[in-house]
Amino acid sequence: MSESRNLRTSSLSYGAFVVGGGGLCLIFLIAPVVVAILLSFTSGKTLQFPPPGLSLQWYERLIDPVLSERIHVAAWNSTKIALLAVSLSALVTVPASYGMVRIRTRLANGLEPFLLAPLVLPSLVFGIALLITASLLGFRPSVLLVVVSHLVVFGPLMFRTTAGIAGRLDPGLEEASMLLGASRFATFRRIVLPLLVPGVLAGAFLIFVQSLDNVSMTLFLAPPGTSVLPLRMYAMLEQELDPRIAAISGVLIIVSFIALVAVQRFAPLLRDRDDTGSNADE
Repeated sequence: MSESRNLRTSSLSYGAFVVGGGGLCLIFLIAPVVVAILLSFTSGKTLQFPPPGLSLQWYERLIDPVLSERIHVAAWNSTKIALLAVSLSALVTVPASYGMVRIRTRLANGLEPFLLAPLVLPSLVFGIALLITASLLGFRPSVLLVVVSHLVVFGPLMFRTTAGIAGRLDPGLEEASMLLGASRFATFRRIVLPLLVPGVLAGAFLIFVQSLDNVSMTLFLAPPGTSVLPLRMYAMLEQELDPRIAAISGVLIIVSFIALVAVQRFAPLLRDRDDTGSNADE
């Protein structure tokens, strides 16, 4: 009887912890997003919560090419920087992560923490350090320097996600491919790379979001007169508390959510399609 009561008490405590504690954590994480989206539909003239009414007026002003020209220019600059950072990261980190996994030596194991170190460095400190280093080498602030800084700081995200999948690949697949006459490069392109697609896409998504939202490094390394979206939003907050900031936040949240769903849905499809194509070719 006593044992049954203890089991029931333990089960209730576990349920309260999982449902109660987990629910509170979810509310804590989701509530700011919901508030930001509701603010973007406010019918008022200022940012206030709860909104007095719902309206699309701030989204209409945000897409107006005349009223929001500076925002569009800043958003395009941020998108270009983020896409370049993702592209360069894919070129550098995918071969690096695959090589590190395959040549597991003492040197590779010792080198990996240094490759991941930029993830834990404050980006503000790194931005100042890179600015000083670039100045000593004779480089001036430029968009290319911003892209390189994002590659160094955020590239380890793709390295980590790709290495996680590469570490689970069966080396027997590559051996079988080469035994059947495929070259090492063809094996990497037709067998390994399609299997790494989920990790590459996950890393690309993380790098794109981090690069799009980064302020500190862009602030130090961008050339004078180059406006990017986070800096433009800060300026709008300081000058007039423009409600279009909430509309920009709403767009970024929706785009990020769609991109996240697309990565989760299409990464396995791309891999399966490539596998099917490989089998058909064989």
